[in-house]
Amino acid sequence: MTLPHRHWMKPIPASLLLALLIAHAVLAQTAAPARAAKGSLDGIVTKDPSGEPVKKALIELIAENQSEGGNYTATTGADGRFHIEGIAAGRYRLFAERTGFLEVDKHRPRTEGRVLTLSAGQELREVLIRLQAAAVVEGRVTDEDGDPLPEAQVSVLRETYVSGRSHWEPVGGERTNDLGEYRIAGLPPGSYFVSVTPPPNFKSLIDAAGNMVSEVRPAATTGSNDKPGSSYMTTYYPGTKDRSQAAAIQLHPGDDFPVSFALTPSPSVIVRGSVVNLPRGASATVTLQSRDFNWTLNGAEIRKDGSFEIRDVSPGSYTVVATVSDTPVPMTARQSLQITGGNVEGLRLAPQAGAWVHGRLRLESNRAMGQLAPSQVFLSLIPADGDDALASAGEGFSTVAHVSADSSFEWKNVPAGQYYVQFSGEDGVSSDWFLKSVGVGSRDVTESGFGVNGGAAVIDAVASADGAVVDGVVLNGKGDPVSNSVVVAVPETRLRARADHFRKTVSDQSGRFILHGISSGSYIVLAWESVEAEAYYNPEFLRSYEGQGKALRVSEGERKSVQLAVVPISEEQ
Repeated sequence: MTLPHRHWMKPIPASLLLALLIAHAVLAQTAAPARAAKGSLDGIVTKDPSGEPVKKALIELIAENQSEGGNYTATTGADGRFHIEGIAAGRYRLFAERTGFLEVDKHRPRTEGRVLTLSAGQELREVLIRLQAAAVVEGRVTDEDGDPLPEAQVSVLRETYVSGRSHWEPVGGERTNDLGEYRIAGLPPGSYFVSVTPPPNFKSLIDAAGNMVSEVRPAATTGSNDKPGSSYMTTYYPGTKDRSQAAAIQLHPGDDFPVSFALTPSPSVIVRGSVVNLPRGASATVTLQSRDFNWTLNGAEIRKDGSFEIRDVSPGSYTVVATVSDTPVPMTARQSLQITGGNVEGLRLAPQAGAWVHGRLRLESNRAMGQLAPSQVFLSLIPADGDDALASAGEGFSTVAHVSADSSFEWKNVPAGQYYVQFSGEDGVSSDWFLKSVGVGSRDVTESGFGVNGGAAVIDAVASADGAVVDGVVLNGKGDPVSNSVVVAVPETRLRARADHFRKTVSDQSGRFILHGISSGSYIVLAWESVEAEAYYNPEFLRSYEGQGKALRVSEGERKSVQLAVVPISEEQ
């Protein structure tokens, strides 16, 4: 075989080769989309007020929009410094964590992080994070003879507001040891209440989360329940069994606050009643659920004739619940109960099958922001009376429904009551989405809610990605931007029991803020330099600031910009 001659192949001059390589690189850059420049962040973590650097603090930078940004972490060195690079542009929450310390701004503990906005390629330098020593509550629980009470549950509680009413939520809790001692650490400065609940051998159990869970005992076989008795009861600092008489304690940074209890037996408060209209062969359980603490307290003794009694009840606001589970369809009965000190007699609970609430969700969007899959959406049934105990209403019922791929959703065994529907999405779902409308039959129940009492209810719901947007800047009295201020869009008075109609954010390092997913309506937008817990849900608190915000009305898809004057910390206190 004769190979072809290759005399036509001549060496390529070096200058021409270089020119070809440059041209190829230019073409490649033109064909590929330019990558957005990445930003960076560095700073230092110090102790407040000494300014001493804090080593081994965990730094977390969390994107507000997970579909656009990422999450980044770092750890401070011996000099308290940290550095994060490769940060995509966007709005982030910055957190710093170290055992025994809490992050603070210049006024209050910062529990939700600070907001930072980074543009493409921006380098944020010398960010200062201050950590303050957390407070501790510790003490001892004894009986009337001074002997230790092990396994008693001590809780540190703060007052919040749900559906416009006062509610106590635990911020820390611990069970006493064999010496009756307890220690609750990691508490931010603030105003708190402290309570102790008798140990499990006094008919209570405590779950891993520190909540009280009932122990349902078998039916009584003797008449001993008719005998007057006494028992240990939930007691509040400084030693009262009446929640309205509880005294608050004020914790400061680094406090080691002593709170001890000496429990003494008190005359038993008893709730008596009967469960009626039970199917043949069925039996019921009865529990008393606290509406003050979202705890389930005390199981009932149920007799063969359906009568029951619940002993050792402290004064307070409750929901008494009867549940029948050994029937083809679960049945429940619920009744609100206010106990002031005397026995309650003659309650009648008639369990019935819950309602079937179901429907379809339609998703609307006029913005080019990507398609949201129905399966990324959750809908929740929220009780209009703010009864948190509804979540444990009975077998087969959950307040949360996951929307299916075919846009359908359902709640089974829904107890009788009045409800609202609330929208939420998985991580990465744009915050511009909001629940636009909820219809039951021919009625629009978006704002009024709807009632169920057995049977079925069919819902037609619409969610929109075109929520109104309000942005702007927060300024102080000198006209300077205020970072880390709490900005809240407060709905009109008739909707203030609905937490889902509020919108909240925090201003960034330049004093700028943005509120997404606002439904059409009238609002007052307020900015506080600092605000205790979620006090803006308290109607009485809001009443003092009506004239200090910006009143505006927004429509679907509208964007408005406002300039807010911050409410200084001195005015809030």
